[in-house]
Amino acid sequence: MSLQAFWDGQAEAWGRFARTPGRDPYHEEFNFPKFLELVPPAGRRTLDLGCGEGRVGAELQRLGHRVIGVDASSAMVELARERHGAVVADAGALPFADGSFDLVVAYMSVMNLDDPEAGVREAARVLEPGGRFCLAITHPFGLIGRFGSEDAGAPYVIEGSYFVPEDKLWESDREGVRVVFRDRPLPLERLAGALEAAGLPIEAIREPRPSHEFVRELPIAERRRRVPLFLHLRAAKP
Repeated sequence: MSLQAFWDGQAEAWGRFARTPGRDPYHEEFNFPKFLELVPPAGRRTLDLGCGEGRVGAELQRLGHRVIGVDASSAMVELARERHGAVVADAGALPFADGSFDLVVAYMSVMNLDDPEAGVREAARVLEPGGRFCLAITHPFGLIGRFGSEDAGAPYVIEGSYFVPEDKLWESDREGVRVVFRDRPLPLERLAGALEAAGLPIEAIREPRPSHEFVRELPIAERRRRVPLFLHLRAAKP
């Protein structure tokens, strides 16, 4: 099954999961606030690549961005359109002219593209010179292993190959909403190679760690101060 088809089937449950405050604390209180630190102020036009149900685009719009979202899942786009403009399209063949945007964001989406290299290449094409590409993914190192237990100091055990990783499937069932996640780890060399081939030099890289305040609210997150869960990058088009 393609990742596109997988997420199309998850759209209804994902919409309920993502739009209910408190169900996704890692997004609300940790990952997304840290990601926003890399995102430039609102400019001419912002593309949300892999927009899902629209929560990221909605927040960017609140911050003054003129947002258009794109997703291969028609069910996701239908939800996103409740919040901002969005179109159904393959990330590897975007329906926009060269240089249409001064900012492209891809929040937790590049690793869910069937062809990440094509998505990065298209992001570069639709960026104007001087534009920025900001992306967040699940950290490849954080996807290839498992913790021995839920203890904060539990060992992290690598399983399989970092360079030829397998898709990671896991399930969240919170307050009656069941969502199955399917992430494809992207080794750093592959991701950096895609940016290099697209002519997008990396200007910032972050491996965010949860704050002590967040860990107090969610003690299991303490282990993510040792082993990264997310990776954030900002690249610039010359």
